[in-house]
Amino acid sequence: MRGLCYFYLSILTQVSSSTRSVTGFFGHNVTLPCRYDTSSHGVLSFCWGLGVLPTFKCSDTIVSSQDGAVPSSVSPRYQLLGRAADGDVSLTILDAQQSDAGLYSCRVEVPGWFNDQKVKIHLVMEEEILPTSVAENEEVVADTSLDKIAEENFKPFLGMGNISRATAIFLFAIIIMLLLVFRRRFLPKRTLERPQTSTAENIYEAL
Repeated sequence: MRGLCYFYLSILTQVSSSTRSVTGFFGHNVTLPCRYDTSSHGVLSFCWGLGVLPTFKCSDTIVSSQDGAVPSSVSPRYQLLGRAADGDVSLTILDAQQSDAGLYSCRVEVPGWFNDQKVKIHLVMEEEILPTSVAENEEVVADTSLDKIAEENFKPFLGMGNISRATAIFLFAIIIMLLLVFRRRFLPKRTLERPQTSTAENIYEAL
């Protein structure tokens, strides 16, 4: 009979209970949410503990407040940064580390039999991954874009350089052709004049 009573009691204590998972990063603050509605019963007593909640109160209590009093904490790293007067009793762990990982439980003592609001949170701690690779990729893309812009801006000048080289080659070819034509026209005459002059001189010398 007593075992049956404990069985029903354990079922009733699971009413108004929820479980969720929260991920935190080493060296950062992490907040474990726990809220209740103050419009029905006003400010209530609550507690935060490590591990599974017992039938009453919290086990291994780390933060607690009785009837709206100033919350007491076992460590300055455990803070309540929300407005407790508005029902926000979320727990914030400052500078969270791997040792902070585990199961946390929040209990809000609602008046009546087995009316307590219970929240169970499993805290998972991970190392934050900085997006350095993304920044490096952005730099590479930026450099490539600058190269493309420079290439587009210098294309007209490159085209002008090709035109200048072609023009110079064309003019050089014309000059060569003119020199060949000039040589063919005038050199034979000079060659013929020399024998005539030398013959006249010989005749004159003979006389």
